[in-house]
Amino acid sequence: MTDIFDELQWRGLVAQTTDEAALREALADGPLTLYCGFDPSAPSLHFGNFVQLSVMRRMQAAGHRVICLVGGSTGLIGDPKPDSERVLQDKDTIAAAVARIQQLVGPLLDFEGENPATLVNNLDWTAPMSAIDFLRDVGRHFRVNQMIRKEAVARRLESDQGISYTEFSYQMLQALDYLELHRSRGCTLQIGGSDQWGNITAGVDLVHRVEGRSVHALATPLLVDSTGRKFGKSEGNAVWLSADMTSPYAFYQYFLNVEDASVVQMLKALSDRSREEIVELERQTAEEPFRRAGQKALAADVTTLVHGAEATRAVQDASEALFGKGDLASLDAGTLRDATSALPGADVAVGSAFVDALVAGGLVDSRNAARRAISEGGASLNNVKVTDPDLVLVESDFLHGEVALLKRGRRNLAAARRA
Repeated sequence: MTDIFDELQWRGLVAQTTDEAALREALADGPLTLYCGFDPSAPSLHFGNFVQLSVMRRMQAAGHRVICLVGGSTGLIGDPKPDSERVLQDKDTIAAAVARIQQLVGPLLDFEGENPATLVNNLDWTAPMSAIDFLRDVGRHFRVNQMIRKEAVARRLESDQGISYTEFSYQMLQALDYLELHRSRGCTLQIGGSDQWGNITAGVDLVHRVEGRSVHALATPLLVDSTGRKFGKSEGNAVWLSADMTSPYAFYQYFLNVEDASVVQMLKALSDRSREEIVELERQTAEEPFRRAGQKALAADVTTLVHGAEATRAVQDASEALFGKGDLASLDAGTLRDATSALPGADVAVGSAFVDALVAGGLVDSRNAARRAISEGGASLNNVKVTDPDLVLVESDFLHGEVALLKRGRRNLAAARRA
């Protein structure tokens, strides 16, 4: 437990704290109880949430008690965006999203060991509370002049649209969570992304005002993509943790294609590999970037954590098979479908000429160009070189009755989807 703060710092997971010295002491004296909240404002968690879950996993492994809070009530309100009012979701939609989130966090935290994680829903303590009780017991501890300093609130107040009282009150609801968990479970640390710092410290202040106790907060830095945008649904670049929203294959490929400049940072933050292993991968990335050792390790580690080892093996096999290093026919239908879904291509009927399929798939500009590619030995069907320019696609060419893989050269791929 005494090393966990240094470990988080080395992994780049500490952006700011309320009092670093006091938090270090509390962690060393532990175990302490901490929580992180996840609002069900979408039907899945995304990569940005995974950063918080990574911190929770490390804290739990160090012996601390972790609480995963699902925002059944705060999700109905919505944290204010800087630019516009949220579209409020109905209660049934939020309830379904809560259930999905509960399923997603199950494999990432240990809920059954000697130090089991706890899952709570803040609707359990806010739903019974009347508006009068909320205003008397919670609202009176907040000062409006402090609340309007929050960046998102300040920007909205400066806009023509303004901000509704509903979204303005969000920070009070989140602060109530900290107070409730402190009272009922002895929670003394809240973690979250640095963009949530205002909401997090509102909870710290509320606990201090009501209970006279000093509690802690820790914010993680926001990991950003190569364009500098944070990952998330509101940014339009979310990498979802649910397999039906981002397939395991697409998930794996995303991390496999992380740029060299970001891969070590992501390995530190998200992988369970040791310092020694990551230092070695950093060396390999610097000296032999063409091997993409860091990216392969990152993609395998994160995909295994989120989707399991079996899914990781399946997508690795698919990646190899697409480029002729494995057996396409051995891939199951779902993995093949996911692996080819992002490829350019076209609907092609059984009985179509192979040269026409190459044109339809965008691999060549004309039938003559297709014939030249075949004569030069640069065209293949399902990774088998085609030598006959008059080849016609038959039913068995469509794997699982769905798709045939077309290739020109070594890396130009297209999918012929059965019409």
